[in-house]
Formats: sequence, structure tokens, C-alpha cells
Amino acid sequence: MPQDVNDEPASVLLECIAAEKAQLVKEGKLKKQKPLPEISEEEKPFELPQGWEWSRVNELSKQVTDGVHHTPKYIESGVPFISVKDIDGKTVSFADCKYISQEQHEEINQRCNPELGDILICRIGTLGRATIVDTSEPFSLFVSVGLLKFFNESLLSGYLHKVFHSPLLLRQYDEIKAGGSHTNKLNLGDIPRLWIPVAPIAEQRRIVAKVDELMSLCDALETQTEASIAAHQTLVETLLNALLLPQTAANTASQADVSLERASENSLELPVTNSVVKDWQRVAEHFDILFTTSASIDTLKQTILQLAVMGKLVKQDPNDEPAAKLLARIAKEKAQLFKEGKIKKQKPLPAITDEEKLFELPLGWSYVRLDDICFAITSGSTPPKEKFNEETGVPYLKVYNIKNQKIDFYHRSQFVESNHHTNKLTRSILYPGDVVMNIVGPPLGKIAIIPDEYPEWNCNQAIVFFRPLELKLNSYIYTYLISGVFLQSIELIGTAGQDNISVTKSRSIVIPLPPLEEQHRIVAKVEELMALCDQLKVRLADAQITQLHLTDAIVEQAI
Repeated sequence: MPQDVNDEPASVLLECIAAEKAQLVKEGKLKKQKPLPEISEEEKPFELPQGWEWSRVNELSKQVTDGVHHTPKYIESGVPFISVKDIDGKTVSFADCKYISQEQHEEINQRCNPELGDILICRIGTLGRATIVDTSEPFSLFVSVGLLKFFNESLLSGYLHKVFHSPLLLRQYDEIKAGGSHTNKLNLGDIPRLWIPVAPIAEQRRIVAKVDELMSLCDALETQTEASIAAHQTLVETLLNALLLPQTAANTASQADVSLERASENSLELPVTNSVVKDWQRVAEHFDILFTTSASIDTLKQTILQLAVMGKLVKQDPNDEPAAKLLARIAKEKAQLFKEGKIKKQKPLPAITDEEKLFELPLGWSYVRLDDICFAITSGSTPPKEKFNEETGVPYLKVYNIKNQKIDFYHRSQFVESNHHTNKLTRSILYPGDVVMNIVGPPLGKIAIIPDEYPEWNCNQAIVFFRPLELKLNSYIYTYLISGVFLQSIELIGTAGQDNISVTKSRSIVIPLPPLEEQHRIVAKVEELMALCDQLKVRLADAQITQLHLTDAIVEQAI
């Protein structure tokens, strides 16, 4: 932005401020401030334009203070009492603030009296977030908010507000923290030391007008971009949801494998069945423009999982042994285990209703409850505190150890004594290959397979586990559970925002079971496609980082 040589230089402003401050001190209206050292050449991050000057906050301000240091007594209505949560960087909000009495306000007001045009600055949390006092309504401040009073005839509040939000001030906050200040706190004594580039008053006005104009354009662009992203995601979801809709009888009768050619080098070869080939072809043709965001790739991954457990992802083979025969063998084995006393007989669950069958199954598949194909399904338990340690014993899992649908035991790992086998802990022993799921949210649906790092594991009561009688079923059970399809029909307990799944409901989960051979093909194909989606995400992230670096370089060069 061009400077005007006719502007009165900032040095004149600083002389006026210094003279006015001296007069206020002489009249006893302002305390004499301790002078700070002049700004060294090393402290100056860039050369200022002609007519500008460097200065510190204490040289430019009448007062730098903060709000009351104790928590006052709140009342239902009265004078607003503001903390950092009520300051968003643009305005002071009274929508969710606390209230204090007029007497308390007047007491606080003697030390800290925010007025129209003053600058408020967050000292805790989002350091340096500044807001102009844009109201004449009286209010009081908590200690977390700093109050800065400037000489508004020489320094525009709008200009100062933009300086406080600039990278120049953000760098100073970082340097203050690096110098030993509390990580999330800006000490009151640090604020007067902050240095500010002071522009001529006429140029301040031009800067404020230009920045407001550009910010308005940026806001419009952001709104347009958000609308575009939302529309893009809606398009992706609409096209992918079409793959999940019921197909005509003619289509579902034909289950031949189809390999689609890539529409581009980035698209996936999804071997969908004939029932969805036309819908997938439409997606594949526009792959490069559809899957350009992390959210769209996540939606694609979710669709792949749902296609997998609906029998629409891989070829059916009429020579595969039907799932019904597998289930008959499992039922026979389970009956024998009951007879031998190796598992306890549990209360039988009701037959699967038509409402629980979410879609029509391919030939050779069967609907079954997880309880029918697993050993006794139960949740974990919590032993006494003295039985825990951080180094040896049986690894003990909590919900936070399930991350990205895998066991992350080394995230806050705990062990429980291996010789401590109460009845509760014995019933919740986990072995490699068991499938675990959190039943306490949010969020629900965190799933993992127990790895073979340790021969034996245990878990708390927020986790339920499934151990199939036929171990080879575990990978498909895991795939079905991470698809989240079962959450569409399961009845939750608890309150909104804290939904839970009971152990009984976990036993009752209905699963569409393919032939064993097809399960292996499904799991292998899902793993392959998920890996490709992850690679696509990495390429997307790399491209975004490159674009960001390029933008930074261009902006830096322009400055």
C-alpha cells in the first residue's frame, strides 16, 4: 500500500503522546511508568516505511491492567462479568457471561474500567486474542483478560486491533513463552514490553479501511469455499450412497465379478458386482474431482466397508460352502462345549426378525447373531488399584488404547498382576485374535483385534470382546463391526451424548455371514482398497503442504 509523503510522520504522534502522558503524570491522573530499554536493532524484524516508528505498548498506553483476581459472587442478572470465553477476537459477547452486583462492579471499576475504544487482550488460553470494546454498556473483567487504554486521538483502535492480531505480535508471544513464561499465560508485566510499528495517523486510517475491505472479501471467499466443500461432499455422498441402494431382482440374480478400468491413475479399481457396476462407473469416471478432500476419501472408505458386508464388493463363487453349513458345525461345537462344562449356557436370545435384516443377502449367506458364533460374550472389569503397575504383568486395556481401529497399548500403558486371578478378571482374559469393541461412548464403534505381542491381555468394563468359535471368522467380524452397519439398528442405553451399548445388546448384534472362503476374499480386498485410500490421503496431504509452502513463498516475496 503506497505511503503519502504529505502524511504527518509517526514521530510527531509519539511526541504528542509523550507530552500528554507527562501532563497527566504532573496532574496526578496517571502514575509514572518505569521506562523500558529502547528497542535494539536486533529486535526489529523488518525495516519500517518512511514516516513510521517503533514503540512499546507502555510508551503508547495510558494504562495496562487486568481484571479482578478473585472470583466474585455471581447473581442471575446485573452487571456483565467477562472472561476470555466471552471474547472472540471481534467483539465482546454478553450471551453466556456471568453477572455480578452493581456494588461489586463499582469496586472492580476503581482499578479496571473498560470503556468504548479500549483494547481487551486474552492473557490465558488463546494468547493475545484482542478485541475492541465496542459498547458503552458497563461491564467488569476477570483476571484472565488484560485491559489496554491508549491515546485514541493518535492511535486508532482499529489499527491497534489489527496489529495485535498480526504475525509480528504472535511471534513476540512465542518468544515470551520460550523465555520462561507459563505455556498458556501472558503475564501482565510482559504486555507493556510488546513493541508495535506505529504508522502516521492518516495511513492508519487507510490501512484499517483496506484491511477491512480485504477481510470482507476473504470472508466472502471463505463462505463460498465452505458452501463449495459442502456441495462437493453432498455430491460424493449421493453418488456413493447409490451403490448401497437395493437393486432390481434381475441385477441381484447376477453376481459376476467386474473389474472397472481406472478413470485416471489415481482412481481405484473397485471389483463391484454387476448390481452396482453402472453406479460405480459414474463415480470412477469423475474420480479425480470427487476425491480431493480428506472427508470425501473417508466417505469412500466407509462405502467400501458397507459394500463389502453387503456382498457387493467381491465375486460370489457357487462352489463355496454355504454359511449355513459353517453355522451348523459351530452350533454342534458349542453344544458340545456346554455339555463338557467348558462354557456356561447363557440366556437364549430371540430369533432374528425381518426388521433386523438390513438388506437382502447374496446366495450362500446367512444372518446370525454374534452370540451364536462366539464363546461367551462379556465385558472386562477393574481390579483394585494396588494390582496395577506400569512395567510387568498382563497388559490391561482401556478404551483410549483403541486408536484408529487398532490396539495402541503404548499410549498410556498399564499392566495388572499376572498372579491376580479373581473371578472377574478370569472371565475377561483376552487372547490374540479376539475382537474388542468399546461399549461406552462417545464415540461408539472403536474396534480392534488383539495382537500377539503378549500371550494374554485383560480389559476394563467399557470394552466387550468377541472370541469366535471358528477363529478364522475374526477378521470378517472385525470388518463388519468397523463398517458400523450394526449401529443403525442396535438399541442404545444411556443419555444423549453418552450413549452406551449393553453386553446383552452386544451379544444380540446381527451379522450377515458369507461363506468362509468369501470372507477371506472380502477381507483381503478391503485391506487392499483401504491401503490405496490411505495412499491417496497421503498424496493429498503432500499436495496441500506443497501448495501452502508455495503460497507462503509468494506472500513473503510480495511483502
